[in-house]
Amino acid sequence: MAEDKVRLSVAEIRDIATAACLACGASTATAKSLVDATLSAALLGRPEVGFPHFIDYLRSIVEGRINGKAQPRIQHPLPAFIHSDAKGGIAQLGFDQAFEDLVKRAQTFGVAVFTQKNSYTAGELGYYVRRLAVHGLVSIAVANAHALMAAAVGGKAVFGTNPLAFGAPLPAPQPPLVIDQASSATAFVNIVRAAADNVAIPEGWATDEAGAVTTDPTKAILGALLPFGGYKGANIALLVEILSAGLSGAAWSLDAGDFRSGNQTPNAGLTVIAIAPAAIDPSFAVRSAGHLRRLEQLGVHIPGRRSARGLLDNADVIEIEARLLDEVHAFIPPESCGGPV
Repeated sequence: MAEDKVRLSVAEIRDIATAACLACGASTATAKSLVDATLSAALLGRPEVGFPHFIDYLRSIVEGRINGKAQPRIQHPLPAFIHSDAKGGIAQLGFDQAFEDLVKRAQTFGVAVFTQKNSYTAGELGYYVRRLAVHGLVSIAVANAHALMAAAVGGKAVFGTNPLAFGAPLPAPQPPLVIDQASSATAFVNIVRAAADNVAIPEGWATDEAGAVTTDPTKAILGALLPFGGYKGANIALLVEILSAGLSGAAWSLDAGDFRSGNQTPNAGLTVIAIAPAAIDPSFAVRSAGHLRRLEQLGVHIPGRRSARGLLDNADVIEIEARLLDEVHAFIPPESCGGPV
């Protein structure tokens, strides 16, 4: 379904989104991290988990699923190991506060790990690996959330969508290589969007409450998502679960709180592994770019080629659906913004 869109400067939408965060009760630090991550998804990564998911964050701050004033506690149990307790806040804030340290430790030791518990859902995982790639690091990020996905048709939901992202540096001005995908056949936000638009979903995306495959998104919301590729996707979901919730000490997806309802943090887990490829091959980025060009010539799809930018700061204008902009504005008291933009 076609949507009316509004074009705004990045500075304008940043101001609007920040005002919404602050009006909902977020700290300045939380607002900055959340808006940066949202804009990164909208402009450089996966727009469906940009501003559509931003609304979930705002509601969750208001309703208590996110502690908007949280101050992450960051510890270093080993020289190359960073552990964060998000204290019920957003996942991006703990990562942002540890970011420079993570880069330095990865460059010093060749590999470093950031792992975090007790946060809201991680949002677009590409945000984490994209930033590291700009600093010359290869990275893998994994995250879990409350159980939304069955391991097979007929089963109950046991995993989150449990996404995995991979990032690798390429020579400037090329954007980094970023692969970001869920273990499920589709992201949950796509089911919600289909239900809102009253359109059918493809067979194989989800089951209904009885465990039968359905193309009705409303029934799918009450049922469970399905993994991509059958048991192979379920295996990836399990791998992600162990690395994210298991390593960080966060809740398993079966025990995590719902990110859409209630007043408790989901206690989701996030793990990011950063590797310094220049330790072995200083020409890693150039060599990788050459190989990607060869693959493209052979008809291979290379993810992330839609973006001509590798850095958010290079963006000038953004398109956002008018209804989403209206929803963001609805969180801002009129006296705070002088009325609708």
